[in-house]
Amino acid sequence: MRQTGTVADVFPTPPPPPDSTPGSERPPVTLRDGELPWRPVSPALRTVRLIGVAIVFGLLLLAAVVVSLVVSGWVWLAVLGLLVVAAWTAWVVHRQVSAISWVELDEEIVIRKGRLFRTLVSVPYGRLQYVDIQSGPLARAFGIAQCEIHTASPESGGSLPGLPTEEAEALRARLAARGEAQRAGL
Repeated sequence: MRQTGTVADVFPTPPPPPDSTPGSERPPVTLRDGELPWRPVSPALRTVRLIGVAIVFGLLLLAAVVVSLVVSGWVWLAVLGLLVVAAWTAWVVHRQVSAISWVELDEEIVIRKGRLFRTLVSVPYGRLQYVDIQSGPLARAFGIAQCEIHTASPESGGSLPGLPTEEAEALRARLAARGEAQRAGL
């Protein structure tokens, strides 16, 4: 029986390929013993998500201000409450995006997300069925896309948001090739 490595094992993986996107803010990867070369997502994901938050809370604040002008009095507390919730949501978005990272290993791709509630998704290449790249109009304007990894079981797939579009397309091609190679050995 062939054993496959796990995320906790140290794999002799090459350093990630140099980022070819201009203006990339990726720090150089330095590895200690037992540490994996985690790659962060694009900082543009933070901007895209903050714009979405601003649109939603902007419309809610506009409605609350109109109601406050008509009714006056205690309704201004709702405006203040919305401002506090909007500031808290912006802070959460900032923390969430900085906690998303991924690594390609010899046998699997691993995606980790979250600060308070951490998730670690490991998808073996042999289980890959297909990889989607999705990008909405706002994400396209900022040059990022989401890579959706599909397997036979919905629980074992994963998504990787905020990749530069070129990197997402290259990752899709690499994962498809590795998936085909791993499945061929079954």
